[in-house]
Parts: sequence; structure tokens; C-alpha cells
Amino acid sequence: MSGDSKLDIRKIAIILITIAFFGFQMYLALVKQLTPMLQSPLHLVFALSVIFLYLPADNLYKKRLKAKAELEGRQVEAAELNKYSFVNYIDLFAFAGIAYLFYYVCTSYARLRDFVPFIDEVLTIDIHIMVITIVLLLEAVRRSLGMILFLFIIMFIVFAWTSPYLPGILYTKALSTAQFLDQFTIGMTMTEAGVFGTPLYTSASALFYFIVFGVFFSSCGGGQLLIDIGMKFSNNSAGGPAKAAVISSGMMGMVSGSAVANVSTTGVMTIPMMKKVGYAPAEAGAIEAVASTGGQIMPPIMGVGAFIMAEMLGISYFSVACAAIIPAVAYYFGVFVLVTYIAKKRAVKSGTAEVKIDIKQPILPRLYLLLPVILLVVWIISGASLMRSGMVGIGSVLVCNIISKYVSGGINYVGLKELANCCLRGAKQSAEIAIPTAACGIIINVVTGQTSLATNLSSLIGSLGTDYLFVALCVAMVGCMLLGMALPTVAAYLVGVILFVPIIRTLGVDALCANMFVFYYGIMAQITPPVCVASYTAAGIAGADAMRTGINGMLFALVGFMVPFVFIYNPAILLEGTVQEIIIGATQLFIGTYFLALTITGYYRTFMPGWMRAMTFITALCFISPDLTTTIVGLGLGVFALGINFKMASNQPKVSA
Repeated sequence: MSGDSKLDIRKIAIILITIAFFGFQMYLALVKQLTPMLQSPLHLVFALSVIFLYLPADNLYKKRLKAKAELEGRQVEAAELNKYSFVNYIDLFAFAGIAYLFYYVCTSYARLRDFVPFIDEVLTIDIHIMVITIVLLLEAVRRSLGMILFLFIIMFIVFAWTSPYLPGILYTKALSTAQFLDQFTIGMTMTEAGVFGTPLYTSASALFYFIVFGVFFSSCGGGQLLIDIGMKFSNNSAGGPAKAAVISSGMMGMVSGSAVANVSTTGVMTIPMMKKVGYAPAEAGAIEAVASTGGQIMPPIMGVGAFIMAEMLGISYFSVACAAIIPAVAYYFGVFVLVTYIAKKRAVKSGTAEVKIDIKQPILPRLYLLLPVILLVVWIISGASLMRSGMVGIGSVLVCNIISKYVSGGINYVGLKELANCCLRGAKQSAEIAIPTAACGIIINVVTGQTSLATNLSSLIGSLGTDYLFVALCVAMVGCMLLGMALPTVAAYLVGVILFVPIIRTLGVDALCANMFVFYYGIMAQITPPVCVASYTAAGIAGADAMRTGINGMLFALVGFMVPFVFIYNPAILLEGTVQEIIIGATQLFIGTYFLALTITGYYRTFMPGWMRAMTFITALCFISPDLTTTIVGLGLGVFALGINFKMASNQPKVSA
């Protein structure tokens, strides 16, 4: 069989699986939802199929061959590519395993639905399916997300088997091999505690629809409209392109919830403009990365972890989104202040000088393209399910697309072929979320079901007492940052919930605050070196050194590092309090964020000496606690520092904002 015919077969299979995937998800949304032990496994079957079709086993070998041939200045011969065709047999085994899993789910779901752990018998086929599911998941993780998460999961599986022989908090009471195998099988694939748990169920019942909505919305002109709005609002001010990056990425982030997607979409326009008006390449890339990453904490859609948070807390997603509003606005306020004072510090030219931000289409006639987002938010607020809200959003995008055919010469209209491509991209992106979500179920079950690690770790930190809350928060912050560097956001959040949320909760912290804390730092890790994909993507566009861009991004994002500590000590920031408490807490947060941004830039009316930056930094720290004394002390220090700076600059020329 020729390489072209193989490619055609794969393309046909991708189309058929995508149609089946969409058909299944439409059935769930429009007809009825299934029991979790049927819905989640079927969702995983489709996700695995999509990943193995898009990322064949011989893909890596062929990429290496082509790269080698390019270095040698020659074309790759078909014979060279075909000599690795034996690797495709791995895929045959993989698809056989997926088919076996599908058969098992369809024939055993009634038994699994009514299964009572440790009373009903575990069959041999159950053990086989557990092994097959874990192997398929690990291989899908390796292909789609790389070796880090793959090895991380392997480490936890090995830990589950060896914990009876480990010391201290790692120790777990030993079971016989048969008992352990039964317990492992039950926890992993026979109940909702492992692979088929709440995170994967959320992927099937909510995330799929919001991901597809984001793809359709962006492709049908909505994404470009949000970018243009950001450009328009920042066109005539100092450092306009940087402010455009902040506003555009924030608005795009409300819909996409993906840092890398935001960088790739808005960065190709904003980064070159930032460079042209005077920002260093590493600064331009870092600003775009920081602004894009904030999209994962910006309602209404946020990052995918927020949907899972709502399910795990047993509250509505609307409650989570509302709680995130003040911290998200504070984050972008801090970044906006940051780029403004960097522009003043570097005397960056106005956007109206050499670089005019060009908006090709007028904004007003395109505002109807925002209706899908408005309808989506309205349906969520009205109490509709996330699944139904997502479907309303998708349907309204398609209606707006029909309107586009008759508006402005049909510039924003997307044809059937592009809509079909949107379905393919939506299925692929949904699968890329479902795989790590399901894989994290392995870690969750090991930590909470197979071993005593979560309980032991929580008891150890909790024994420090309530006076050590700050220490526990710092431990959780560092842990979430390390996890976030190595894992996708959703995986980092899920592991953080298992390892650190119980610790924080034992010290008297509210469940929503504790979950939001680990969620934030899992996201902040995406722009923290040495592994910061968003910063590296922005560096590639900016033509800057990747590590320098990453370091700048981490410094610029320090305004976001303070926010989680603030809402731990003052839950009013998450709208948990009276109106007066919320207003006072928000005011303190914005003032503290402002002073931290000034500390990072080292500029107010003129350059700030080291001692002055130390004072503004102490001022920012004083606003973490809602205590009146620290607030007054901090405000006094801050006003004194800015007063001295103003006096220093009194005889110096100013750059207009």
C-alpha cells in the first residue's frame, strides 16, 4: 500500500471519527445525558481515537528523517519513509485496544453502574481493561503532551506499588497482591474515582462544547473583532501596541482560555508593533505572554480547570466565574499599569507616531459577532447547564455566520469547508484536553485511594498549627508552580487539589479560596522558567532569547503572584462577604497591585532608586492582609515614596500618557 493511500485512509478515518464524536456529543446535549460510567468511557474512546489518528506512531521517525534530509539539502525518498512503516503496527494494537474498551463499556456498563466496591466480584476482564486503559492513556499522553507528564504518571504508578516499603509520609499499609490488584482495578476503571471520574465527566459534559464554541467563534470573525477592539482602545496612548496586547489578549482569553492560542493569535500582530515603537524583543514577547496567560483566569470562560473546579466543589460555574472577576481584573490592571510605566520609562513612542495600529474593518458593523458571547453568558447566569449554554453559543455563532454572508460584502462569512475544518479542530482540541484530564485520574486515585499520601501530607503540614498558614501557603505555591511547569494547566490544578487543598483547608481556609489558590499558581507556572510554553511561543514570534523572555514574563507577572495570597487572607475579593467588605477588599487589592507594578518597572514620574522600590514593595505586601494597621502603614510608606519621586521629577520633562 502506498504512502498516499495510507494518508487517505487516515484522513477518511479522522473525518468519520470526528462525525461520530460530534454525533455522540450532540446526543448528550440534545437528547439525554448518559450515566457517568457510560458517558465518560465513551468520551475517552473517541478522544483516544482522535489522538492516535492525528499522531501516528511513525510520525516522530518521519519528522526526524525529514529534518535530517533538510540539513543535508535533499528530499526524503519514499523508500526511506516506508522503512518505518512497521511502527504502524503499534497503532493497530492501539486501535484494537480502543475497540476492546468500547466493547467492554457497551456490554458491562449496567454491571459497572450498579457495582459495589469490595462486595461485588472483580472479573478477569476488568483487570485486562484496567491495564489496557492505562497503557493507552500513557501512550496518548506521550504522543500529545510529551515525556514529562508521561513520566510523572509512571512515577505515581510505581509509587502505588512500592509505598508499603517506603518510609515516613510515603508509607502505606501493605496488601496482598490479589487484594492490591483488585483495589487498583476498582479505583482506576470500575468506579468514578479514577480515570472515569469527575474531571473526565466534566470534559464530556461541558469542556467539549466550550472548546468547540471557541473554535467556531474565533474562525467566524469574533476573534478578530476582539483583537481589533483591543487595538482601537489603545491606539493613541504611550506604548499603545503593548496596551493593545493586554486588552486584546484579555478579551480573547475570555473565549479561548488558552495562553499559547492567545499568543499565537494576537502576538503575531502586537509583538512586531511593540518592537517598532521601542520595546525590546524580550520585553514585547514577555508582555504578550503575560497578557495571554491571564486569559485563563478571566471570566466568562476562563481556563478548563475552572469548569472542573465547579464540579469538584459542587457549585455552579457561574459562582466560580463571579468569584474570579475581581482577581482577574486586578491582574490585568497590574499588567496595564506595568506596560504604561515601561513606556514612560523607555520614552516609548505613541502608537500614532511611526506605527499606526491598523484596523482593516470598521468595528461598529461587526458588533453583532459578539452576540454569541453575550448569549452564552446570559444562559450561564440564567442557571442553564454548561452543556446547554455551550450549545446555545455554538448555534448562535452559526446564525451570526449566516448573517455575515449578507453584511459588509460577506468578508466575515465562513463557508462549509471552513466550518468542517472547525469541527476537525474542535474535536482535536477536545481530545487534547480529555487525555490529560483522564490521565490525571490515575494520579488522583493513587494519592487518595491506593495510598495514604494525601492524608499523611495533610496531617504533617496541619500539625504546624494555624499560626503557620503563610508557611503552608508558600509550600503550596511552590508545589503548584513546580507542577505547573511540568504539567498542562488542568493537570497541574487537579494534582494541586489532591496534594495541597486538603492542607490549606485544615488551616481554616474556605474551599473556594483554597481551590482558586492552587488554580492561580498552576496557571502562573505557565510563564515561569525553565518551562514556560507561552513565553517561548512569544519569544519565537519576537525573535528574542527564549529564557530572557521567560524571565521577563515571570517578573511582569509578579502582579498576579500577589493576588492569591490576598484572597486567602481576605475572601471578600472572591465576593465572599458584605458589599462593604468587597469594596474595601477590592480597593486594597488594586492599590497593592499598583504599587507592585511600580516596583517592577522602577519608574513613577522619574526613575526610582533601590530604596524607593523597596518601600513600594513593602507597601504592596502590606495590602495582602486586610488588617487596618498594615493598610495604613503601607499606604503611608507608598504615598511618601511617590511624593519623593514626584519631587525628584519636578524639573524633568514628562512623557504624556
